[in-house]
Amino acid sequence: MMAQGGPGGMRPPIILLKEGTDTSQGRAQLISNINACQAIGEAVRTTLGPRGMDKLVLDNAGKVTISNDGATIMSLLDIVHPAGKTLVDIAKSQDAEIGDGTTSVVLLATDMLKESKAFIEEGVHPQIISKCYRQAAGLAIQHIKDIAVQISRSDEGATRDMLLKCAATSMSSKLLSSHSDFFTKMVVDAVMVLEDDLPLDMIGIKKVSGGHIEESMLVKGVAFKKTFSYAGFEMQPKRYTNPKIALLNVELELKAERDNAEVRVDNVSEYQKIVDAEWTILYEKLDQIVQSGAKVVLSKLPIGDVATQYFADRDVFCAGRVSLDDLRRTVKACGGVVQATCSDLNSSLGECELFEETQIGNERFNFFTGCKKARTSTILLRGGADQFIEETERSLHDSIMVVRRALKSDTVVAGGGAIEMELSRYLREHARTIPGKQQLLIGAFAQALEIIPRQLCENAGFDITKILTKLRTKHVNGGMWYGVDINTEDISDNMEKFVWEPAVMKINAIGAAAEAACMILSVDETVKNPKSGQQQGR
Repeated sequence: MMAQGGPGGMRPPIILLKEGTDTSQGRAQLISNINACQAIGEAVRTTLGPRGMDKLVLDNAGKVTISNDGATIMSLLDIVHPAGKTLVDIAKSQDAEIGDGTTSVVLLATDMLKESKAFIEEGVHPQIISKCYRQAAGLAIQHIKDIAVQISRSDEGATRDMLLKCAATSMSSKLLSSHSDFFTKMVVDAVMVLEDDLPLDMIGIKKVSGGHIEESMLVKGVAFKKTFSYAGFEMQPKRYTNPKIALLNVELELKAERDNAEVRVDNVSEYQKIVDAEWTILYEKLDQIVQSGAKVVLSKLPIGDVATQYFADRDVFCAGRVSLDDLRRTVKACGGVVQATCSDLNSSLGECELFEETQIGNERFNFFTGCKKARTSTILLRGGADQFIEETERSLHDSIMVVRRALKSDTVVAGGGAIEMELSRYLREHARTIPGKQQLLIGAFAQALEIIPRQLCENAGFDITKILTKLRTKHVNGGMWYGVDINTEDISDNMEKFVWEPAVMKINAIGAAAEAACMILSVDETVKNPKSGQQQGR
């Protein structure tokens, strides 16, 4: 990039950036960024709603992922356009904060940009558009808070009913929609088992290939797959009532001396002393564990064949190489402390009402139920293809997050495009009270909100014009909760039909989409460093 002298005479060019640096700026760059974001929106728009299609993504390693979850698809797409990466970030933030609505937030952001494109081409300054979009987003979020329906928390039955409705709405657009009755109960039960702060890490999801999807089950406790075991394991008891549980980070295995240290000896008897000492140390550890009264021994590190047989002879169950996540969840649920030594274990043992090892499909699972310290749950998923089970897991994760949010906020709005149409009507009416170009820009924001019901109709193959016209008429005449009815190809009161979504989900989606749109509108130059290839906006 070079700067030339003024009209008074040519001065030598001033070199600002390295040779080969690629720069583009001005209105053309802004339009280019908007077009890139629209292309990303096109990639995911067909996944929205109960009749949405799935995407098959093949990565460099050859792994196939079939999903209609917006955040999953966005993270798998190798997007190189710098402005487009903003949409990936908002999809991830929506997934982390709410768990669902990831496709909606991308579509809202892309349609806001699409509506602003005409104004930019006509010469409206991007900062004016951004200011109006932020104002419109603030009005929309406040209106959601004003009209959201509060569910009474005092009535446990009403609360559970509300959670079931929110979980069913979340699942309606997922692979599990045909089994939603079965899984909504499972998800709500899994969340309601938890403590008041609803820790997500206390819900485990384990996948077991084979069997029918409705053979999936909820375990009110900790469950994990049987770990690698040595000979002697089959002789150990597989069921205990009220057992003490030892939780260790200790290796109970003999190793070849050359692996531990270099030892120089003069004769065989000295070598034998070293071997005997190692055996003695191992047996001392094992004896200390048995003396503590523990009936179940779990260790993050390996438990060798000698130790396995030793425990089997004394009616003690052991499992080595337990994953850190499973060990932490067992500690939280059953109490106790993970010890790095075998001495003085009595004060650090956990306990539960029942330990059992059970066959699930081709796998054996260890179950800890009736945990005394913290409440936890584990969902065991069954199914055919691995891709199917993985998509089922993603769908359940979204529903679990929605149920947690609904429990924390206890306000709901109607789904199926109803809340978006109501916000669109509200903003259009508000825009009429504002003079000047702001009226048009807030109207454009209102138009962008209609992308949700519009796309629901398009994905279901409905007559878009007919249904949106009906919805606009209904909302102007006071039908606040009317949205698209997928089953009848018409409109319906989705609050009465129990198509419910947590209000916080819509608040987060509109806020994040508006911020992303304003951020992209504020970029008027892109500089590409020739060496690193990194992109950065200015």
